Amino acid sequence: MLARVTATAAGERRVVRHRYGLLLITLFLSLGVQGIAPHGAFQQIVVTALAGAGVALAVRAAGLRPWVVRLAVALALFALALSVVRATFGGIGEGAGLLMNAALVALGPPAVALGIVRDLRETGQVQLTAVMGVLSLYLLLGMFFAFTYAAIDEIAPPFFVSGKDATTSDCLYFSFTTLTTVGYGDFVARTDLGHTLAVIEALIGQIYLVTVVSLIVSNLRPPARTRP
Repeated sequence: MLARVTATAAGERRVVRHRYGLLLITLFLSLGVQGIAPHGAFQQIVVTALAGAGVALAVRAAGLRPWVVRLAVALALFALALSVVRATFGGIGEGAGLLMNAALVALGPPAVALGIVRDLRETGQVQLTAVMGVLSLYLLLGMFFAFTYAAIDEIAPPFFVSGKDATTSDCLYFSFTTLTTVGYGDFVARTDLGHTLAVIEALIGQIYLVTVVSLIVSNLRPPARTRP
């Protein structure tokens, strides 16, 4: 009986690790849609759907209580419904929609962090699932700031010094060049609020890479083999 329970628990952990892979794939798909697809109503619906799916996968992978998972799914469906209504009938500003996406994506990093900590406690070692988790968290942070920049550009334009309307691709590009502290300089925030957010994002990105990611990768170990 004990062996059966142990095998069941091990199987559940394998499923959770696999979901981090699905989360990572979903986030890369979202980046591709935001960066490449033409800006429009259909793109916004797809982006919201992928953001909601990412948050639902993040909460599920963290192994949180079922009611928390159901709440995350309900919030994702609500955001998607509002996006469809806004694209079909209007009445909801694009800035409000972008803020909604930012708030939705903001739920992902805490859930992923909690899931990684739980996984490390259960296994006692760093495995590939933790690497996929920290990378997913990194992408979620970049997407959160990108949605925030785009929302500011819609609510109090312009966000960039150039004065032109910022596209989703522009904000995504600026966010990740800031997060990685590359800073090409072709896009520069105009206001003090934009400067402050960019500094915060750069600090988070730099500290996260040199501490969390480097620590996780340097301690990566293959999964332990159990004898029958």
